[in-house]
Amino acid sequence: MNNAKFTVTVLGFNQALASAITGALDVFAFAGISWQRIHNLPTSPQFKVQLASHHGQSILCSNQVVLQPNIAIKDVSRTDVLLIPTIGGDIDEVLDDTQPLLVHIKRLQKMGADVAANCTGTFLLAQTGLLDNKMATTHWGYADKFKTMFPTINLQPEKMVTEDDTVYCAGGGMAWIDLSILLIERYCGHQIASDTAKSHVLDVSRTNQTVYASSRQRRFHTDKDILTVQSFLEKNLQSKCTLNDLAVHHNMTERTLIRRFKNACDTTPGQYLQSLRLEHARKLLETSNMPLESLIGEVGYEDLSSFTRLFKKTTGLSPSQYRAKFKRN
Repeated sequence: MNNAKFTVTVLGFNQALASAITGALDVFAFAGISWQRIHNLPTSPQFKVQLASHHGQSILCSNQVVLQPNIAIKDVSRTDVLLIPTIGGDIDEVLDDTQPLLVHIKRLQKMGADVAANCTGTFLLAQTGLLDNKMATTHWGYADKFKTMFPTINLQPEKMVTEDDTVYCAGGGMAWIDLSILLIERYCGHQIASDTAKSHVLDVSRTNQTVYASSRQRRFHTDKDILTVQSFLEKNLQSKCTLNDLAVHHNMTERTLIRRFKNACDTTPGQYLQSLRLEHARKLLETSNMPLESLIGEVGYEDLSSFTRLFKKTTGLSPSQYRAKFKRN
């Protein structure tokens, strides 16, 4: 693979997710090779891949697998892509431990590297300042923590992958697949990216990660009154109560309810109710054969066409597509 046109460097560190390292290295390494081998065509390796770490030391991944890097990050003089994998351990602890890596991430970006981070690895990328005032995504379950730590970043947690001025972010867990294929397409074109995805049996049609998200993450706060409001909404998905009704029921003014709900949950009561209804709709689509006409009534909607538009806008899939993809046998 010495004739590869481009170089990809994965930056490893203790408590990284092993699969986000080795999986990405495999996909890049076999671009221009796996499809060609399957079809008895001449191979044409596109990427030289390498794993780097601080001082070239071994990496103890979050699953206790030990990986041996090829190079110390300080010795990487140039690379086309620098990929930061998922933080598999405690985020705050890893961010403290990886402070010495920040200067090298910024150095390589300044020298022309595309810098990409997967899942919670975006927290490490954000620490460099390279995402300030840029668009980003991260694992949907850590979006609130990310917003609190990095308020100047334009976080869009519904997106699977974001790109802003050669800085890339990917969403939850296995979104490194989507990120890798996107970067292969950037460097090698659509055909090689498509062939690589097909040869690895990868589904790269995912545009957002809200399809996997849960409204329960909005309960990680300490406002007991708002927790009571959330419980009420969760138990009354079909309710037609107005914002005023909700406020009166919980002894607040509308203005106070909106302000406190927004502070606690980073969303409005109406938006929260909508997310609950859509989450329940997803559950029914996954677990039942209920006709859509009946299902929408169960989750508080009356018009099928408007529900379908909202569902597709939120998840990227129509209700029928979602059922086909996720229904449990």
